[in-house]
Amino acid sequence: MSNNAEGRDPALVQSVDRAVAVLELLARNGEAGITEIAAELGVHKSSASRLVYTLQSRELVEQDGERGPFRIGIGMLRFAGAVTGPVDYVRVGGPVCTELADRLGETVNIAVMDGGVALNVSQARGGSAVAAQNWVGQRTPLHATSSGKVLLAAASADEQERLLANGLESCAPRTITDPGALRCVLRRTTEDGFATCMEELEAGLHAVAVPVFGSHGDVVAAISAAGPAYRMAPARMPEIVEELRVASRDLSARMGHSVL
Repeated sequence: MSNNAEGRDPALVQSVDRAVAVLELLARNGEAGITEIAAELGVHKSSASRLVYTLQSRELVEQDGERGPFRIGIGMLRFAGAVTGPVDYVRVGGPVCTELADRLGETVNIAVMDGGVALNVSQARGGSAVAAQNWVGQRTPLHATSSGKVLLAAASADEQERLLANGLESCAPRTITDPGALRCVLRRTTEDGFATCMEELEAGLHAVAVPVFGSHGDVVAAISAAGPAYRMAPARMPEIVEELRVASRDLSARMGHSVL
């Protein structure tokens, strides 16, 4: 695209046009810094900063740390229900959740990172699910959920340390509140490719989650299965993890991820 507004339709509102250009750049490249954004728009860095921070205030873009690059933000999900596209977690993820929930008989959720919490964006309940709770739209602690651990394990070291610095609130008797213990869990999550939650969010509730990958190979979401502790015993976890991985490959492919 052109780096200036010459030759464009004079009816275009320049600030809106530039905002869309920023979103297109981030969608195309995955992330970009202020210098790169300013060069793309053909404006000074101060102008680019004001534009980007306005988008950030609406959660349409987010920053990796205080000085890191910017990327598409969680606020874009607000528009996902009105369009079809690679970031439409509700439409694309819904059938995947439903199919997996039918196979497992448990509740299946898709969650994404939303600042310092996990935001649940899609859910399906299997035939054996006993809980009627709807988690869609609910924000849950990263350190106390299986999806949250998957998302946090994939986050930058700075993001992890910021969460630890804020303290780890206890949600249930088995919630991990020790920073050192959580660091070990996050390392194991990265190595194993899944995370579990054994009565750490609610007494009697077990869950397990695996990552979902985007077109750039980064973790964009987590898909989890949750159910009562008596039915989702540790011995059953390997079977559920394999089912989740099959669903994750399907969902990741729909999100544009390809494995060469």
